[in-house]
Amino acid sequence: MSPHLVCVGGVDHPLRIPFLTALRERGFRVTALSSDDGSAFLPHGIPHRRFGFDRFTSGRGGWSALRSVRRLISELRPDIVQSFDTKPNVLTPLAMRGQVPVVRTINGLGWTFSSREPRALALRPVLCGLQGLASFWTAVTVFQNRDDQAFFDRYRLVGREKGRLIAGSGIDADAFAVARHSGPSPATMREELGLQFAEVIIFVGRLTRQKGIPTLLEAIPRILSERPNARFVLVGPRESEGQFAVDKAEIDRYAPYVISLGPRRDIPALLAMADLFAFPTQYREGVPRVLLEAGLAGLPIVASRMPGCNDVVEDGWNGYLVAPRDANGLASRIIDVLSDRARAKMMGARSVESVRERFGLSGVVDQYCDLYQDVLAGRTHGNSAPAISTAKGAGNPQLGEARQ
Repeated sequence: MSPHLVCVGGVDHPLRIPFLTALRERGFRVTALSSDDGSAFLPHGIPHRRFGFDRFTSGRGGWSALRSVRRLISELRPDIVQSFDTKPNVLTPLAMRGQVPVVRTINGLGWTFSSREPRALALRPVLCGLQGLASFWTAVTVFQNRDDQAFFDRYRLVGREKGRLIAGSGIDADAFAVARHSGPSPATMREELGLQFAEVIIFVGRLTRQKGIPTLLEAIPRILSERPNARFVLVGPRESEGQFAVDKAEIDRYAPYVISLGPRRDIPALLAMADLFAFPTQYREGVPRVLLEAGLAGLPIVASRMPGCNDVVEDGWNGYLVAPRDANGLASRIIDVLSDRARAKMMGARSVESVRERFGLSGVVDQYCDLYQDVLAGRTHGNSAPAISTAKGAGNPQLGEARQ
């Protein structure tokens, strides 16, 4: 019988559809559980259940989400559970308390461990405590980069189970290439946006302060002083980002040099028209998918020297790394790339090769499949209960009672 895997995540869970589809092709029965509305999963035949939580708040809403996760997983009766994202990674092990093996993937440490705001500093000990508690009921913790693994080891947030390093969630390079070549040509995209003769710097991600948008905006006058044809395209949600969103007026101040497109589905085509990818994040990232997409598009990358980014970008080889919040450093490196087109092209070509070799979806999924089989066979040494039988409910009387 095919093992049933429930994969829990947040609002960005649809980005993992290729990962879930590949797991299904390798023999797993897959169900997605997330705070997304689930419509993106339907065309792919992936069952989806929704639970509610607010990623901007903490407190009572978290306990409600925990109960919801526990109820839904009990109804779904999985053999193994996989969680992604900060809150689901805490909620899921605490909800299951060892009744089903849980594998959690630390895909970045997010705002709490990246921000200098007093509220974030105050929340860090709380979240550390919750991560440590969650580890007690986690079979294996997967890390997407070595910095996060070192952080969890240093503060003893892993428990007795051994952490595993698996670089990113994988990206389907062939599917990306198909999407890129089946979309509008770079010339068409540039004409549509009025960028025919521009040097295009593109950012893709949430338009928040934590993603470094203010730093990029601050760098613009310096860049324009040396590259007057430079134009900046921002792609991603803003209105949905609550207190973290960059004010629209801040972006509009730099018109017509900055174009904000909002969320888009044609990312491969947009990347294909660009000359450079800028990612001045202040977040402790996992392995940012947008950097992998930029790499596959053959773009040189200028990014912050932050966890996750330095796993994709090797400074001076396929792009440049600069200190977060350093507008002058960001501007200097963007100017360097735009001023040497031959070197920029070489950097982009290196990124294509590197992403295909190190972050390809097939290789990443193979590693997860091996891990899941180890967990199901009881070959891990975590604090969760032994791997459950494929006969649903066997050996788990409390979970079985909840399922009846």
